Amino acid sequence: MHSPFGIPAGPLLNGKFVQGALDKGFDIATYKTVRTRKYPCHPWPNVLSVNLEGDLTLEKAAGQLVADGNYHEPLSITNSFGVPSFEPEFWQKDLAELVKNTRKGQIVVGGFQGTKEGDGNIEAYIEDYRKAARLLLETGVHVLEVNFSCPNEGTSALLCYDTERSKQIATAIKEVIGKIPLIVKIGYFRNDDGSEIALRGFAKEVGSMVDGISAINTIAAEIIDKDGKQALPGDGRLKSGVCGHSIKWAGLDMVKRLKALREELGLSYTIIGVGGVNTPADFDEYMAHGADFVMSATGAMWRPYLAKDIKEQSLKLKMSGVSGAAGNK
Repeated sequence: MHSPFGIPAGPLLNGKFVQGALDKGFDIATYKTVRTRKYPCHPWPNVLSVNLEGDLTLEKAAGQLVADGNYHEPLSITNSFGVPSFEPEFWQKDLAELVKNTRKGQIVVGGFQGTKEGDGNIEAYIEDYRKAARLLLETGVHVLEVNFSCPNEGTSALLCYDTERSKQIATAIKEVIGKIPLIVKIGYFRNDDGSEIALRGFAKEVGSMVDGISAINTIAAEIIDKDGKQALPGDGRLKSGVCGHSIKWAGLDMVKRLKALREELGLSYTIIGVGGVNTPADFDEYMAHGADFVMSATGAMWRPYLAKDIKEQSLKLKMSGVSGAAGNK
């Protein structure tokens, strides 16, 4: 790898977007989450700026946040797309061509997830993950990332909070992909109310069989406009994920805890830190907390030359002999 920095599933909608990211020095580029079938996008608008001072704590997330089209720094946004997907006939060809042209020292990650059926058939749901993994393998993609951080058919809102179901699905995927590296993308686990036990269980049961854990995705909250009305139109969209500067604390917290659990349990999963990386200093902070790799979605959209800035800072540190997270990596 040229550098341990890249873009997670989200901004890179197709091969042209991924190639653009690679060309600008984001050496790990994740092709937006795909499905086994064409899947619609939520109505516009899909992204709004969140008016928020300081961190999006869990207490604040339990209330309501005001959002509008006035983007400002420090940047936090809400995004609500519904994990849309092109049909496999499009994304397989698109991704295969991209992988074929990837430069040495850069990696393309294929993001995917299963699609629920209306009848709630669990076996069909798990089989859909298998099918998606097979379709991705056919493209020659270097690494697979399965999305466990969106609503699912587990026992709670996110699949990653259902350790048993997560283990079932990860096992099914590994049976299909063999030695191809598998990353699981997860949300934030509270470190109170006994949920530290839940994260430990997830790390032990799922972390022992996958190659990497990516944390975090977003923190959900009710999003309203200045008049107190639902800001994102449509059923089921009052609550939406928030990402950017205000969730950095949560991403750092998860990286630190995942590293401690990796050491305690004697495991070897790679830790990918995500959330609120807008500057080279944010990158350094993640590396110092124990991340092996770092990714930026909101920050990368706002600063398309962020990877270049991080590399230049790393080079300056090395030339000056200063020890630091970026310099040492």
